[in-house]
Amino acid sequence: MTETKPNFSFYPVILAGGRGTRFWPLSRKRNAKQMLALDGKDSMMQQAVARLLPMAPARRFWVITNEDLRLAVGKQLPKLPKGQIVAEPVGRNTAPAIGLAAFLLLRENPDAVIGMFPSDHVIAQPERYRETLERAIRIAEAGENIVVLGIKPHRAETGYGYIEAGNEHASGAKRVRRFTEKPDAQKAAEFVRAGNYYWNSGMFVWSARTLTNALREYLPKTAALLEQIAEAYGTRKFAEVFRKLYPKCENISIDYAVLEPRSAKGESSSNLFCLPADFGWNDLGSWTALHEHHNMKNELEHHNMIAAEGSYALNSTNNFVRAPGKFVSLVGVHDLVVVETEDALLITTLEKAQDVGKVVKHLDEKKLAKLT
Repeated sequence: MTETKPNFSFYPVILAGGRGTRFWPLSRKRNAKQMLALDGKDSMMQQAVARLLPMAPARRFWVITNEDLRLAVGKQLPKLPKGQIVAEPVGRNTAPAIGLAAFLLLRENPDAVIGMFPSDHVIAQPERYRETLERAIRIAEAGENIVVLGIKPHRAETGYGYIEAGNEHASGAKRVRRFTEKPDAQKAAEFVRAGNYYWNSGMFVWSARTLTNALREYLPKTAALLEQIAEAYGTRKFAEVFRKLYPKCENISIDYAVLEPRSAKGESSSNLFCLPADFGWNDLGSWTALHEHHNMKNELEHHNMIAAEGSYALNSTNNFVRAPGKFVSLVGVHDLVVVETEDALLITTLEKAQDVGKVVKHLDEKKLAKLT
């Protein structure tokens, strides 16, 4: 494969405002999942940027995060302009976050093409990933087109949204028929058998003009607020305007705000495209997903992933244990998740690890801020 050349109308926008509550107790407000080195020496955030640097110089990257993480993001990404690390005063989901970036970039470059990327994904084949993005950029540049990277499903996963693909376009992408939120196990199995469904990766490519026009159509009040904020960017009053107006934006995902109503127009007129992709994608949504990822990557002995000073496993299989600085012994246990930090200990099962976020909700309700 040939290395991707930079596209100078392409602006990567990294969304990094989440808390990663399903990775508690390691993930905290001021050191959230995307800031952690869960798969290698670099953090998930650093890996997300490194994958894209061959396609755009650092000065064209934008990161949308929160006040808790703004300084940490700056430290991890010192080559990015500080003014392009934008901290939301309050969380308002992905539509206002990426929408703000679109209005900002429209002012900077009317021909800007934006890639929206979560900050916490794993990509095993970065060259193939960039080649796929180059195709997506060309489609987005060709008109009022919105391109979502759809991942070929390898199993009946209930933790992802799905894209139903329709007819193939001349570009090689497929027209989108509809988006479906996380299905139950039976429906997910039906989707996989059907053969024309893809996992929604959460990675989208569109021109700044396309996205701002879509927001004006489907979220007119929020679009007006975002436009006012963008107009204040670079002035002394920006922080005040941002703090005052952004909380008034609707709290809604880009999927619900734009993609679903756009898909309702019908595949022939929606200008929504799914670009099928298979480049070793994983969103590492829980300790279970991380365990599975490491197991596939490293072929773990007896499927035990143990991050510790030393370990011994007797009649124990399929466990994930993280206890740095300690010797860990497993005796006759299976399918466990054990994660220790200085001030907390998590014990659950691989089956129930999706529920770890409920622990953080409990801690928030009890106002135990030191643990969150």
